Amino acid sequence: MTVTDEAAARVLAEELANIPAPPVFPTPAEERAHRKRRVAAGYRVLARFGLDEGIAGHITARDPELTDHFWTAPFGRYFGAILPGDLLLVNDEGEVVEGKGPLNQAAFAIHSEVHRARPDVVGAVHAHGPHGKSFSSLHRTLAPLTQDACAFHGSHTFHEDYTGVVFDPEEGRRIAESLGTGKAVILANHGHLTVGRTVDSAIWWFVTMERSFQAELMARAAGDPVPLDEETARMTAEQVGGEEVGWFCFQPIWERIVSERPELAE
Repeated sequence: MTVTDEAAARVLAEELANIPAPPVFPTPAEERAHRKRRVAAGYRVLARFGLDEGIAGHITARDPELTDHFWTAPFGRYFGAILPGDLLLVNDEGEVVEGKGPLNQAAFAIHSEVHRARPDVVGAVHAHGPHGKSFSSLHRTLAPLTQDACAFHGSHTFHEDYTGVVFDPEEGRRIAESLGTGKAVILANHGHLTVGRTVDSAIWWFVTMERSFQAELMARAAGDPVPLDEETARMTAEQVGGEEVGWFCFQPIWERIVSERPELAE
């Protein structure tokens, strides 16, 4: 199947599943406000699902006008209390040009290079979830054991070059190279990173990948799981792995977070 055929299959699958399209904004200012709300909600999601680990982890959103700049939370803040107004705007030199607070240098080293290498990426997420970092020590990619895991079939990779905490943009470039054109990369002995053409999809991919790691670890601990065959795995990936599907899957989580903190929707 060609790339064009796969894209057409994804569109058909989304139409049959009644998947809506993400919103389109009339002005960059409205799109910026939307992306910042989603970033703030994403941090709260990580906290809610126990995917925060002290000061580790970061979410970024590309600015819709200054496309070599991104928004992220100040370093050392509790994920569960982040608001859109707290976010920092960071340029491609690692300088904070708007907002107050320190920048997580690891966030800059990784995310700046991912955003640079992938102009299609709007959102990127990395944190130290318990199952993601456990699975990363196996030095393998996800097997197509479940429908949910198939969202990553053929669209995630393994980055084996662990060199400690990522402060060097050169290491960020290597991670971006390992990511390639996919939606996720497993970082050896570290965790995972996901990206999306919306902040929403990037967050959803992170959460569902964490759960897919958990499911595979449980299955392998229980016995000898049987993966789906390649043809079925590819077909399922076309049905559940599209960007619009990822965006839509995040919307119920957004509703939950906003029901608890209505100010995020303002």
